[in-house]
Amino acid sequence: MITRYETGAPDTPAALRRCAGAGGESTVALMGDPGILDRRLLLGFFCSVRCPGDVVLKTYDLARKLRETDVTVVGGFQSPMEKECLDVLLRGSASIVVCPARGLGRMRIPKGWRDPLAEGRLLILSFFDDRVRRVTATIAARRNARVAALADRILIAYAEMGGKIEALCKHALASGKPVFTLESVDNAHLMEPGVRPVSADNPACLIADRVDP
Repeated sequence: MITRYETGAPDTPAALRRCAGAGGESTVALMGDPGILDRRLLLGFFCSVRCPGDVVLKTYDLARKLRETDVTVVGGFQSPMEKECLDVLLRGSASIVVCPARGLGRMRIPKGWRDPLAEGRLLILSFFDDRVRRVTATIAARRNARVAALADRILIAYAEMGGKIEALCKHALASGKPVFTLESVDNAHLMEPGVRPVSADNPACLIADRVDP
């Protein structure tokens, strides 16, 4: 069953109202329990298509840690590393919000999503009209901007220099949103402008109730 909300309406979950100024359609569509959006921490997750080996290994380790926490991980889960992390997260107990870059009207639900959806720990959220059925770079960028607006804080496993994820990172930093990345020499270009490093073995600073300025 698909539920639709107007992002500016008073009955819309507060987290979705944060997306109203991020561009795109004013209506959002959901499959699953919208109460997931009201849980303790919404963590936006992004990774570029190309990802260095060191970061790949650390991202797997971090995903295994996150899947047993009470955070809610939000993302498009479109790039190869994002997809791999989604598979890891689905095997845990953490809540997940998947935001496909398309409408939900004719979307087939993958078999591996059905149990978490029925258990109330997976929400499928679309910012697009049902007429949007094909992913394009423009649609994906619009989706990512709204995921970043939705999230309380952001984790970028890796962003290719000069790429769209790096641009999203800079925009999030400029808006004052806490942004984290994995400790790795491959992420030095992200940490230089102020992205906070996080250890794959100890993500406490990433998922703490408060983030120090």
